[in-house]
Amino acid sequence: MLVEDASFIWVIAAFFVVAALYASVGFGGGSSYLAILTLVFASFFTIRSTALLCNLVVVSSSCYLYFRKGHFNIKKFLPYVLMSVPLAFVGALFRLSEAIFFILLGCTLIASSVALVVQTYSGPGGTINLRKYPVWLSYLMGAGVGLLSGLVGIGGGIFLSPVLNHMRWEVPVKIAALASFFILVNSAAGITGLLVNDTFDVPWQKASGLLLAVFLGGQLGIRLSLNKFSAQSIRLLTAVLVFFVGIRVLVTNGLQLTFY
Repeated sequence: MLVEDASFIWVIAAFFVVAALYASVGFGGGSSYLAILTLVFASFFTIRSTALLCNLVVVSSSCYLYFRKGHFNIKKFLPYVLMSVPLAFVGALFRLSEAIFFILLGCTLIASSVALVVQTYSGPGGTINLRKYPVWLSYLMGAGVGLLSGLVGIGGGIFLSPVLNHMRWEVPVKIAALASFFILVNSAAGITGLLVNDTFDVPWQKASGLLLAVFLGGQLGIRLSLNKFSAQSIRLLTAVLVFFVGIRVLVTNGLQLTFY
């Protein structure tokens, strides 16, 4: 059930802030969109569909700007994308029960918050000694994250980016560019899966305001990022939000539906 129109303004404002915060570190904001939407919408099909659309809006412009700045390396990006796209599509086809969806969503949000904290405190500083890895590992990582992103309606970059930073796969700005591209293609694949399965459900009257908010917020965030804006405190604040809402979703929506 939707909140009253007058009260929906806070949701639009929250989406603007989330888009700006996440875009500044190379993400689309899907995990926080999901967190907020669980407090607003009752249908988890609506939650997944709206979050994926917002992801698309934010990362589309991010990808364009990263490309213009020369941070795209399609050859290195392809192994992740080639496996993630079909698996994200497959994940979106699953008709999860409401309880299972909320349990998976809660765990996903908690894991996302932990990943953000770890990335903030253990990210490489100074000169980065890049490491080389076998190509099959890229395919495997893309497949795993793609499947999870399709299941819960999240682009997946928030999981991939911290791992690649720990692996010293590339310099942070190129990892952020990959995360944006990864989120873009997986969100598109997830929406396609929802459409094929007839579970794509967007309340366009409400969603139009959210889409405008994330577009403007994303434009602000990516430009701050490309101008050397430090996002350490932003990551931590976002992690706190996602963690506590993840706990709420897991306990209130997921576990109560399971045991009652």
